[in-house]
This record gives sequence, structure tokens and C-alpha cells, in this order.
Amino acid sequence: MHLLLPLLASILFVFGLIFVKRSGEAGAGPITVMFVSNLFTSIAFSFLWLLGGTLQAWAMFWQPAVIAALFMMGLAFTLLSVGRGDVSVAAPIFGVKVVLVAMLLTFVGGETLPKSVWYAAALAALGIALIQWTGRGHFHHIVMTIVFALAAATCFATFDFLVQTWSPAWGPGRFLPVVFWILGLVSLGLAPWVEWSKLKDSQLLANLLPGATFVALQALCITVAVAAFGDAARINVVYALRGLWGVALAWAVAKTWGGAEADHGHQTMVTRMVGAGLLTVAVILVIFARH
Repeated sequence: MHLLLPLLASILFVFGLIFVKRSGEAGAGPITVMFVSNLFTSIAFSFLWLLGGTLQAWAMFWQPAVIAALFMMGLAFTLLSVGRGDVSVAAPIFGVKVVLVAMLLTFVGGETLPKSVWYAAALAALGIALIQWTGRGHFHHIVMTIVFALAAATCFATFDFLVQTWSPAWGPGRFLPVVFWILGLVSLGLAPWVEWSKLKDSQLLANLLPGATFVALQALCITVAVAAFGDAARINVVYALRGLWGVALAWAVAKTWGGAEADHGHQTMVTRMVGAGLLTVAVILVIFARH
């Protein structure tokens, strides 16, 4: 049943990216989006305090601080990847995260890396190549989207690994609220660079507020699942389905509401779907390698 949380998160994540992308097109800069999103996320995680736990000594607060920094960097790279290119390019690339999580668990655990993980890495590389190939004419934007998406996946993979490792001593009802309160406090430092005047734009807010809400809720679902159940590898395989949703939903939404992705032909989007499918197969291989 706990795998329903990452399934829900995978859908919320894509809707969050779509709205964030549209808010950027409406004029919101990445710092403004990050500021609003982080505050929403900090508020959402505050309710987990009710779950209880054991607050550790001040000497241990470096752990949630590291986790908060990884989340902030991961979100920054996510926003940059979406700002540079299409959601249908960025979302499948984020699926590489599960391969990275499996590698972290394997290397740190001192286990021998299964051959299937290397097969998965090769499939993931092929999937990325297919997605990149669909960006002919905008090569620089596609490459930068992929680079930023891979950087985000690396940050969030490390985030999940450390949450699974460190949260048991605290309990999710103490560790996670502290992590995201630190995130909220640090985000207040972005206030001087927030485009406050643009937040009065109703069209911008109509996209930014749902986007920030969906990003916060998907973070809540996936992080609680990892912290409470400790099944990071399998949880991330289900979460990686966002790659498939990302291609299909981004195109459907663009066709309905407008957007750059509506201009892509069927061949381009089918190729991206195939690339997303290869990434999904790659992450499934990783799970079978560990279970």
C-alpha cells in the first residue's frame, strides 16, 4: 500500500512542472518560483510534527541541514531544466534518479553491483539519447535541459538515500519538519530577489500557486514514503512513472491550453515516449536486481 504514495507523487509532480512552466512563461523568474514553492513545502511538512518522534541533540542538526540543502539544489536544477526546455524532455530524465539511488545503496552497502544495473544504465543512456535527438534545431536548449535534469536527479537521489539512513533515529514526525523548516528559513534569504510586483499578476498566480501546491504535495508524498517505510529503491521505481506521465500529459495540456509542446509533431512525441519507456524499463531492471 505504501507504493500508492509515490504513484500519487509521480502524477502530482508532472502537474506541478506543467504549472511551474506556465508560470515561467507568464513572467515568473526561477527565484520567485523557488521562494513560493519552498514556503508552501515548509508549511505542508509542518503538519507531520503530529506524527511524533525523538528530537536529537543540537550536534545532530547538521543532518537535516544537509538534507535541506540537497532539496533546495535539486529544486533549483529542476526549475532550470523546465525553464530551459520542455516538460516532456525533463520529466523522463528525472527517472534516472532510481538508478542513482540503487547505486548509492549498493556501493555504500558494500554489495557487488549486479550486471542488470549496468544494463539499466545503458538503457537509460539510450533513452536520454532518443529524447535529446528529438530536439534538433534547439540542440543547446535540449542539452542544457538534460544536464540540469540529471543534476536534479543526483541531488534528489542523495536526498532519498540520506533520508532513509538518518530519519529512523529522529522519526519522520521530527526529522522531516526540521528539514523543511530549515529550508523555509534559508529560502527567506531569497526575498530581496523575489519579483514581488509580478505576484500581483492574476494570470501568473493562477499558474504559480497550483504549481507550488503540487510540488509541495508530491514532495510530501515521496519523502514520507521513504522516511516511514525505508523502501527507497522500489518507491523510486513507481515514482519514475512520472517520465511517462510527463510526455503524455505535457503534450495533452499544451494541445488544450496552448504551449510550445503543442507545436511538436507526432513523430517527436512518440520518440520521446519511447525514450521515456526505455528509462522506465531501466528503473524496473534496477529493482529486480535488488529484490
